[in-house]
Amino acid sequence: MFIGHLPPGYIISLLLRPRIQWTGTQGTRFVFAGMPGAVAPDFDMLCFYLVDHRRHHHHTCFIHFPLLWFRLLLAAGVWLLSGRKQCNAALAFIFTLNGLAHMVLDSIVGDIWWFAPFVDQRFSLFTVPALYKPWRLNFILHWSFALELAVVGSAVYLWRRTLQPADCGLAGA
Repeated sequence: MFIGHLPPGYIISLLLRPRIQWTGTQGTRFVFAGMPGAVAPDFDMLCFYLVDHRRHHHHTCFIHFPLLWFRLLLAAGVWLLSGRKQCNAALAFIFTLNGLAHMVLDSIVGDIWWFAPFVDQRFSLFTVPALYKPWRLNFILHWSFALELAVVGSAVYLWRRTLQPADCGLAGA
C-alpha cells in the first residue's frame, strides 16, 4: 500500500469500538490508539534511510515481520482476557491488530516476509511492474491504487457519518 494504511486503521478501530465497551475504554481513545498501530510497521523507514542507507528492503526490518505482530496481538489478547487493566489491554489489542492489518495490506502489492526471521522468502499477491520514473508513478498508475482510494473514501464516509448530529425529528426547524 502506498497511502492506504491509516484509513483502514480508522475503519477497523471504529467498527470494533462498540465491542470493547465492556472494558470501560472510551471509544475515541480506542480509535486514536488503533490508528498509530496501522502505520507503526512503517517506522522502519527511519532505519531504512537513517541507519541502513537504503541497502536492504525496509520490509526486512524486524518491525515489519508479521510474526512480531502476531505475538504482540496474542499477548494483548491474553492481557485483555485476563481481566487486569482491561482499558489498557484493549488499547494494546487494537494497536497490534492494526499493525497486523498493515502486514496483510502490504501483501497485496508489496513484498512481505511472512515467515521471517526463519525463512528468507518474500510474498506478494501481485507485482507492480517498474515502468515509470519516478518510482512512485508505478504505484499511483497501478490498479491497486484504486483499491487504496476506495479504502480512503470509505474511511472518509465513515468519519463524515460519525460527525452527523442525530436526527431528533426536528426537520426544517
